[in-house]
Amino acid sequence: MARIAIFLGCMVVIAALVRVGLLPRGIGGSNPIWVVLLALVVSAPISFVVLRKQRDEMSFKLSGRLDRTRAKVGAKIEANRAQEDGE
Repeated sequence: MARIAIFLGCMVVIAALVRVGLLPRGIGGSNPIWVVLLALVVSAPISFVVLRKQRDEMSFKLSGRLDRTRAKVGAKIEANRAQEDGE
């Protein structure tokens, strides 16, 4: 959601700069496409830096889930091995 907000904010700012004439308008009738593409290019590094904390938190949560899943699967494999050895 934050990524979309950053993109939309960049798009509004870039559209305003194009409208004022500080940025080129594009070729022919490509103005809307130009604004969207430029907003994508500008918003990507901004969101990479601004959303770093949220990305790290999500990575930490996912790695914890992955570790728990691996432990459960490992326990099931060991239980199956013990059952096979017992038969």
